[in-house]
Amino acid sequence: METAEHSEIPAELPGGSGSDFISEFIKEDLKSGRFGYVHTRFPPEPNGWLHIGHCKAFYIDFSMAERFGGKCNLRFDDTNPEKEDISYVEAIKRDVKWMGYDWEDREYYASDYYEYLYDLAVKIIKKGNAYVDDLSDDEISEYRGTAVPDKNNITMTPPGRNSPYRDRSVEENLDLFARMRTGEFADGAKTLRAKIDMAHPNLLLRDPVMYRIRREHHYRTKDKWCIYPMYDFQHPLSDAKEGITHSLCSLEYEIHRPLYDWFIKEAEVFPSRQIEFARLNMTHTVMSKRWLLRLVQEKYVSGWDDPRMPTIAGLRRRGYTPQAIRSFVSQVGIAKTDSMVDIAFLEYCLREDLNKTSRRVMAVLKPLKLIIDNWPAGKVEELDAVNNPEDESAGTRKIPFSGELWIEREDFEEVPPPKYFRLYPGNSERPGNSVRLRYGYIVTCVGCDKDASGSITAVHCAYDPDTRGGNAPDNKKVKSTIHWVSAAHAAALEVRVYDNLFAPERPMDVEPGKTFTDNLAPNSLEVIPSAYGEPCLAQAKEGDRFQFERLGYFVRDPETGEGGKPVFNKTVGLRDTWAKISKK
Repeated sequence: METAEHSEIPAELPGGSGSDFISEFIKEDLKSGRFGYVHTRFPPEPNGWLHIGHCKAFYIDFSMAERFGGKCNLRFDDTNPEKEDISYVEAIKRDVKWMGYDWEDREYYASDYYEYLYDLAVKIIKKGNAYVDDLSDDEISEYRGTAVPDKNNITMTPPGRNSPYRDRSVEENLDLFARMRTGEFADGAKTLRAKIDMAHPNLLLRDPVMYRIRREHHYRTKDKWCIYPMYDFQHPLSDAKEGITHSLCSLEYEIHRPLYDWFIKEAEVFPSRQIEFARLNMTHTVMSKRWLLRLVQEKYVSGWDDPRMPTIAGLRRRGYTPQAIRSFVSQVGIAKTDSMVDIAFLEYCLREDLNKTSRRVMAVLKPLKLIIDNWPAGKVEELDAVNNPEDESAGTRKIPFSGELWIEREDFEEVPPPKYFRLYPGNSERPGNSVRLRYGYIVTCVGCDKDASGSITAVHCAYDPDTRGGNAPDNKKVKSTIHWVSAAHAAALEVRVYDNLFAPERPMDVEPGKTFTDNLAPNSLEVIPSAYGEPCLAQAKEGDRFQFERLGYFVRDPETGEGGKPVFNKTVGLRDTWAKISKK
């Protein structure tokens, strides 16, 4: 075992909010001398793209190593060739780096350890603690038995039955295992099983399978192997191979820990320690690569990076920042029991970050023409606008102002409802209403145009030239300010407005006969093909983030719309629902 001098232990995780049970375990191990250093690992299986639940996992893995002056490996647990692919490896590496973590030269693959794992399996066979079994998968399940409730509804696990091949000699098992490796037997014809206890109350310890025969092409080892180790065998021994001190896993692996320890003991390797934490569960979201893959394959979404997906790539395309995600994960904290986090809290963390960093611009999603009747023909002014009131260093910009503007359709009502303070025309009982055009002038509604069907096509206003940029006499105070863009100078945009992909808070709670896809929200995407924005938006680059004033936060998408229009995705609205929830 390696040893190292250990410096003073800091009180908190980087970006965290205090101590937690994992760090307490690690402190005990360091003080007791069980380990002289800290070495963790993030071990994704390359069978899909990472989602926000993985962010919690590798935040803990990397941050614990950083906190205790240790290291963290990136290891791909690639022992299931049917479902794994190099494209998933590259996607995982890209996402972990984007989140701000660097594994330096510590990139490993379980497939690099196949020979090492095979030799350890042979070692366990020689000790008489593993055997080659001829039972099929279904027969193994039948012999193992299942947990059943008794008359008091208490779950019982009646003893299983030993396989008729359990007592093969060491020599016969060594011979059969070697022949399994050379491809002498058909897929599924034989397995290698650990010999533990078929009456153990933990079903995972009832002679678990260590190796199975699978003639599948592996993306790295090609066709060199036709037997592949099972996760429960490979995982602890790969940890041991790398000298991992603390194998940090989500809570569902707690029941696997006795098996983790058993394989380490029987293989007589480095004594890595497994510690479990509660996984991240979030409302309106599914946290399983299996279910996310189904959404992709069945084309409920456009791909793994669809902005409605909880994948890191989807969140990045939606406009999330690594800082916001890390803030969210650190504030959720590390617990030992599962819980459900409101997605509104993630959005709160996002707004906190975007509010400080996003440039303000004006854009109109549902455009309606506003004509200033008394504006001098052909005149164009440049108005000064603040780029970010939270950041003085962001400076100001010039925006063109003319006699024809685009405003939001909802900012005009021919017959206004009570307490409506935006534009509406006058009548015999009241004058037309006045509003301030953001950064510009106060205008008063004097009428509107309609088409043959009665739909409003334009609003007519008069402006007061003495009210530019916030100036206004006492008799010209208004109750509303609206945004706009100059019609002659506006950039044509396509805007995509996203909502939760799933309508219920718990998408996996389904009625009998239905699946989680029946819980998909029917209107999770609205495409607005004819929006307008300030001229600067035409030059926005992929990933550029903005606050569209009064509307929310938006990001430039990699795609372009019809006619080459830049596409902007709505990241999150301005309304902070979490602040209201937490206040209650």
